[in-house]
Formats: sequence, structure tokens, C-alpha cells
Amino acid sequence: MGSATPEEEPDGLSAFKHAFRRHAAGVAAITAITPAGKPVGFTATSLASLAAVPPLATFNIARVASAWPAIESTDYVAIHMLGSRNKSLAEKLAGANELRFVGDHWRPGPHALPILEGVTAWMVGRIVERLYVAANAVIVVEIEEGGPGEPDDALIYHERAYRRPGERL
Repeated sequence: MGSATPEEEPDGLSAFKHAFRRHAAGVAAITAITPAGKPVGFTATSLASLAAVPPLATFNIARVASAWPAIESTDYVAIHMLGSRNKSLAEKLAGANELRFVGDHWRPGPHALPILEGVTAWMVGRIVERLYVAANAVIVVEIEEGGPGEPDDALIYHERAYRRPGERL
């Protein structure tokens, strides 16, 4: 499966790619378990708060992603906020599927969900809505519990690289 050449790209795709490369986004990690109890997870730059009351968050996932079957079939997910010290964790969860949970960087948590160690905060929530859009899904999660980690500088993704924010303005 090759990439489309500029002549074959749909209108707006080039502008979309360039704009979102320049849009800095915080990095989070989403974890879940398969019906067989296997941990799955991925990095996400689409995490957003939706409401404080009730506490709702959203994230997006491609329905061809390796974690999609678990997200589609589970009721609960764990959401982790990543700091700059978590760059290698972000790379691990964006890497080879079979290596994402090899090591001691996680522990079983509520609902047997994988809880990542050393993150700046984590939350567990119940999926209350799956909205299907093209080949993707917007997942709405009602947060039920969580905990803080150690403070850290933010980890952001910008211009196709993980970065730490610069000076305060």
C-alpha cells in the first residue's frame, strides 16, 4: 500500500497535513484490555476534556488501529497524561504492538486495566459513547477515578517530534 502522490491526494489533504504538523498537541496514552485479558495501548494527541460535570473526556482512534478491537469491545479504558520524562514510554506505545507491554512500566489497575508507571496523572473511565466518523471513532469516556503522578514538564508532539515546551509567555 503506497502513499498517494500530490496529484492523487484529495483536495485539502496537503493543507490539513501541514497545518496539523504545526499544531502542538499534548501527548497521552490510552490503555485497555482485550476480552482475553491482554493489555493494549497507544499514544494519542487527540485527548480533550469535554465537560467537568459529569467529568467527560474524548479521544479519537482509527478503526484500523491495532487497539481498536479492544476499544470497540470494552467498557473501560485508562487515560494517562505523559510528561517530558515519559518520552521513551510514548515511543514504546507508538512502536511495535508485541513490545508495548514488555517490561515493568505498568501494573494492573482498576478493572484489570494497565496503569502506566511514572506518568503525570492517570484516570479510569467508562466508555459512554462511540461516534463513528469515516474510518475513525470518537470515544467519549466518563471519568470514574484516577490519581496524580509526579509533576513534570509537558510532553508535546509538534512537527513530527516529541518536545518539551519552551519558555512561559
